[in-house]
Formats: sequence, C-alpha cells, structure tokens
Amino acid sequence: MDQKKEHEIQKLDGTRILFIGKGIIVGAFVGVVVTLFRFLIEEIGEQVVRGYLFFQKEPIWLIPWVIVSVVLALIVGRLVKSDGNIKGSGIPQVEGQLQGQLTIDWFSVLWKKFLGGVLSISAGLFLGREGPSIQLGAVVAQGVSKQMNSSKAEEKILISSGASAGLSAAFNAPIAGLLFVLEEVYHSFSPLVWLTSFSSAITANFISLYVFGLKPVLYIGAIKALPLKYYWTLPILGILLGVLGRAYQLALLSLPKWYGKLTFLSPNYYGLVPFLLVIPIGILFPHVLGGGNQIVLSLADAPLSLWLLLGLFVLRFVFSMVSYGSNLPGGIFLPILTLGAVIGTFYGVFLTDLLGLEPIFVKNFLMFAMAGYFAAIGKAPLTAIILVTEMVGNFSHLMSIGVVVLVSYVVVEILGGHPIYETLLERLVKPTFKDISGRKTILEFPVHAESSFDEQMVRDIDWPAEMLLTSIRRGESELIPHGETIIHGGDTLIILTDESITQKVRMELWECEKANQK
Repeated sequence: MDQKKEHEIQKLDGTRILFIGKGIIVGAFVGVVVTLFRFLIEEIGEQVVRGYLFFQKEPIWLIPWVIVSVVLALIVGRLVKSDGNIKGSGIPQVEGQLQGQLTIDWFSVLWKKFLGGVLSISAGLFLGREGPSIQLGAVVAQGVSKQMNSSKAEEKILISSGASAGLSAAFNAPIAGLLFVLEEVYHSFSPLVWLTSFSSAITANFISLYVFGLKPVLYIGAIKALPLKYYWTLPILGILLGVLGRAYQLALLSLPKWYGKLTFLSPNYYGLVPFLLVIPIGILFPHVLGGGNQIVLSLADAPLSLWLLLGLFVLRFVFSMVSYGSNLPGGIFLPILTLGAVIGTFYGVFLTDLLGLEPIFVKNFLMFAMAGYFAAIGKAPLTAIILVTEMVGNFSHLMSIGVVVLVSYVVVEILGGHPIYETLLERLVKPTFKDISGRKTILEFPVHAESSFDEQMVRDIDWPAEMLLTSIRRGESELIPHGETIIHGGDTLIILTDESITQKVRMELWECEKANQK
C-alpha cells in the first residue's frame, strides 16, 4: 500500500472516530432531555389516572377539572400558535429539516415541544411520546451543533444522530433508533450517519436505563415459539394488518377535513376537543388513557373477550384520531403499537375459540401484530421488527415476525399506501424552491441494485444542471469520478449543490433514474 492511500484511510478513520465522539456528546444531552420528558409524562399520567378514580367517587370535583382542562388546552394552543413546528409528532418536521425544506428555531421548538408534549400526553390523550422525543433529540443536536460551529453537512449528521437518540431514550431501543434514521429518514446507508447515530443512541439509552431500569418497556414475559403447524395463520394476520393499516392511513390523512368543519375554532385551538372528550373516557375507563403501553402489558397478562377487544379497538382507533388530528404535540408510534397489540390479541383469542389454539400463544400474535401494523402504516419494516423485539425484550421470534411484516407491507403496497410520515411531510411543506442562496452543501445519493444508474458510465447520465458529482463512495473507498467511471449498485454518489435546492436536486435525480429506465 502506497503512502498516499494509507494517509487517506487514516484520515477517514480519524473522521469516523471524531464523529463517534460527537455522537456521544449529542447522545448525552439528548438522553437527559428525553429521559426527563418521559419521566414527567409517566409520573403526571399516573396522577391523572388516580384523579379520575377519585372523580368516580367524588364527581363534584369534575367541575374544576373541566376548567383546568380548558386552561391546559388553551396554553398548548398558544404554544402551537407561536411555533407551528411543534404540531403533531415532529417526525415530518425532522425529515423536512434534513431535506432542507424547513427551517427550525431549535430553542423555540425545544422548550415549547417539551412543555406542550408533557401537558398533552400526560393528560391522558391517546398520543405517544416517541415522535416528540425524536424531534426533541433533533433540536438538542441542532443546538449542540451550533455550539460546535459545525458545517451544514455536519449539522445534518448530528441532527440525525439526535433523532436516533431520542427514539432510543423514549423506548430503550437503540438499534431501532439507528434503523429508524437509516430506513425512515435517510432511506440509505451512510457510514458517518450510522456510526454517529449509533454512538448517540447507545449513550442516550444508557442514561434512560439508569433512570428507568433494565426491564424492556413492553416486557410481556417469556414467549414460547409458535409451532410450525400454526404458521399458516401468519400470512392471514399479515393481510388483516395490511388492510387495517391502509384504513388507518386514510383515516389519519382525512383528519384536516373533519376538523375543518369546526369553523368556530381556530386550528391552533383544536386541542380543546380532545382535552374535553377525554374526561368522560377517563371517568368510564381510566386505565385505557395515554399512549397505551399499560394496555399492551395488561392484554399480555389476561386477554379480554372478543367483544371487549373489538370495543377497545374502536375506542382507541377513534380517539387516537381525535387526539392526533387536533395539532397537539404528540406522536402516533405508541398508539399504533397499542392498536396492533389489540388486533393481535383479538386474532389470537379468535384462533383459540375457533381452532383450539393453546392460550399461551396469544402473546405471540400480540407481538407479531404490533410489528406488522406499524410496518403497514409507516412502511419501515426493519424498524418495525427491531423496535418491537427490543421493546418486548425477545429476539427469538424474528422468523414469525418477518412473515407477518412482509405480508402486511406487500398488502399496503398493493392498496396504494405510502409511508405515513413522508405523506404528512408533503402536506406540511409543498415543494417550493428558492433562488440560489450561495451556501454549499453535500448531498448523498445512494445507488440501489435496481437503479438505472447501475453499470452506467458517468458521461452517459443526463445529470441535473445545478449539481456537481464530486466523488463516489464505494465500500471503504472514495473515488474521484471521471467521464468513463462506471457506477455500480451499492455506490453512494457524493454531490455538491446549493443548500436551498437540495430537495429539488434529489427529486431531479429520481426523475433522471426513471428516465434512464425507459
């Protein structure tokens, strides 16, 4: 090996070690913020449930509680009005930020999302903490990046690592946090991104484990392997989850139309609706409030009858829509997993009643359905598989889960479903492109095995005008291309362009791929 090549490899390795260190710093800050966020939600949420149990005995106290609920809704509405980027889960905003479509005031989003999320989720609304945790992680990382005076490209890598750390701390799922960034946000594999995100996720997870203990978030005990004679039931479950997942997507995307009928309310104050409707639910069913992790645990311990499960599914489905559609700061990860658990339990109990399936295997279908339902809605199958296995603390059922996830994914694909977070981002930000800003940035474009760029010479591709192909990353090496350089599947194209038109260039590259296939 010549000295020049050895010097390049040492420089590359040094860069990776540096980014691992930065990932650890980001993970430490994110771990503290998200762990506090999670702690407050859980502690206040428990007090709210106790409050509703008290109201059952002393209903007169409901009058001041209604007033408190209205005040809380108005406070959160005021926060949403002051910064629209705290609406919803926050995951579309993170994706938009990384694609250059959104500009985020990190400190504004940090404290407003934190406060608004705690007030909304702990009040018992059917919202999850994971989406806000991902956005909190992203803005914390953005703030750290500002303090480090990072370049724009480096800032994006750190923001990605912060998002990964946020999910890791929210669910004690560091591998899922890493995969979420690669599969859902980047849709590609970048060595610097995954190393930085992984170190960040591990660090944040350590802090969370130190506070909440080593027990997995959704630990449902030992799960016996499903016998092969029952494997024929898995594709049927996958089909059911795919159909219901597509129904969830359609219902979620129609929420603005339904809330738009409330012409007497400003969109910023739609939160008044779920804050008031949750009160009768809390009085009648106090133990079903919140994101739903306690429901998953209780179903694993003692499955309900088919009719009760059906009623629980309808209640959770409808009010989770009401909660999320109100623009309150809260996510859909955990509500989706809860709905999947209910579907899986229903399916398992049905098989028990119909075929004499041993009741011990109902937990299997609960776990399989959580992964399959999330994969159908988010269209991130690897994240779904790893997330659920990490949350239940059992990695011995990957084959069974894989069958259900694959079938549900295919069904949603056939039904015309798209990744829910990408669709929400498209609704949030219509593709508009500004003039050249004069700020350079690096765009990484992966060449997949099915890409029309595969086995093409650089000179034979009609590249977009507003970009420069500076290098090609191939495995551990980075090549300087020329006209006769042949691009291979698995390569990552390193492209220099203007910051303000990054997404435009990306879209033009996609169109260029399609044109070459014809």
